[in-house]
Amino acid sequence: MRPTPNTLDSYPHHLTIPTRWADNDVYGHVNNSVYYFYFDTVVNRWLIENELLEIGKSKVIGLVVGTSCDYFSAISFPDDVVAGLRAAKIGSSSVTYEIGLFRNDETTASAQGRFVHVYVDEQTRRPVKISAKMRETLERLAE
Repeated sequence: MRPTPNTLDSYPHHLTIPTRWADNDVYGHVNNSVYYFYFDTVVNRWLIENELLEIGKSKVIGLVVGTSCDYFSAISFPDDVVAGLRAAKIGSSSVTYEIGLFRNDETTASAQGRFVHVYVDEQTRRPVKISAKMRETLERLAE
């Protein structure tokens, strides 16, 4: 069964990402693989802005273990993408993020998906328990 596109107001965090000429494929729209770059960008930018990730210095990092995306309508350069983000599930060492991608000023998703991070020790790559600070911050993203 095909999912229903979400609306922008169902995501507590928004980030505007401009498309690039190079994002378009030969069919004249953003290539499907680029949508995963948008997912990665909104999640990691949110982590950095909330002081949960410091590139090259964090002792705990998130490794992507699963992603998916459903496409509803085309995005093309020179559109702006508004990426909506929410935390759908916060586990003991993992987080399932849900992302909606919205074209320009549209309020119905052009695409939406999920992005699962398992948080691990940066050196050993073994899962670690999500810290109290991180859990508290993520819970605000789940509201």
